[in-house]
Amino acid sequence: MDWDDLRIFLAVARADSLSGAGRRLGIDASTVGRRVARLEGALGAKLFVKTPQGYGLAPEGERLLPHAEAVEAALSGAEEALSGPGDLTGQLRIGAPDGCANYLLPQVCARLSEAHPRLEIQIVALPRVFNLSKREADMAIAVSQPQAGRLVVQRLTDYQLHLAAHEDYLRAHPPIRSREDLRGHRMIGYIADMIFDRELDYLTETGAEWAALTSNSVSVQMQAIRVGAGLGIVHDFAIPFCPGVRRVLTDQVSLTRSFWLIRHADDRRSQRMNRLADALAQGIRAEVARLQALVIP
Repeated sequence: MDWDDLRIFLAVARADSLSGAGRRLGIDASTVGRRVARLEGALGAKLFVKTPQGYGLAPEGERLLPHAEAVEAALSGAEEALSGPGDLTGQLRIGAPDGCANYLLPQVCARLSEAHPRLEIQIVALPRVFNLSKREADMAIAVSQPQAGRLVVQRLTDYQLHLAAHEDYLRAHPPIRSREDLRGHRMIGYIADMIFDRELDYLTETGAEWAALTSNSVSVQMQAIRVGAGLGIVHDFAIPFCPGVRRVLTDQVSLTRSFWLIRHADDRRSQRMNRLADALAQGIRAEVARLQALVIP
């Protein structure tokens, strides 16, 4: 059995399609299909079942999967043992909610890239939970702790959120001295049926019944606040990027949330992944502290 064919098998299993596996591996879909057929011929077993959703694992593929992953982990460990604890290399794909991806990870990853020039870092910003078993990312940052799955979960840091608006909006509208005053103001927030984690349901904590302008993206919400469209709950660490945005009712509306770093359980045996996780954790903690310290009280 050829390891390279197993590598392609893993890519298809994780992408659920030949084209998705091909993009991840840098080869065309037809080549992926031929290599899968070759592996199936060598094993005398059908590994995938084609469905309307893509390529799903057949029972034989399900049985092969943990063994292929074990080979992958063993080869990775061998490379680490031979290369030693020098520069970190290869690809690292980080999945994160867009607030973290937009306002924290660029600075953290810039420093990581400077320290390890041969490391390729990919930041995937999506407003949803990542599936690490499908290897959609090597590591994921989440706003709540997962309760199931073969995962390594590490608490990164707490962060603060407050009600905020641009100073131009505040000058042009009635003063805000209490929660009751919010009834006369336009609110900005998440699209209710697209909130993918209960920790993101911020507006209910302000007492607001609805929002006039909504988006599934934290960054879009922040830009709407920046141009004076209304008030919304924002991350304190995002405020330094938007001059003129000011917090209001800080003594009455103050939220604390946490970031969690999530990895596949098999990766804890990898010295490389442990070093990357440590570097990412230290960088995010430092960046959250730095940016929150810049916010005007």
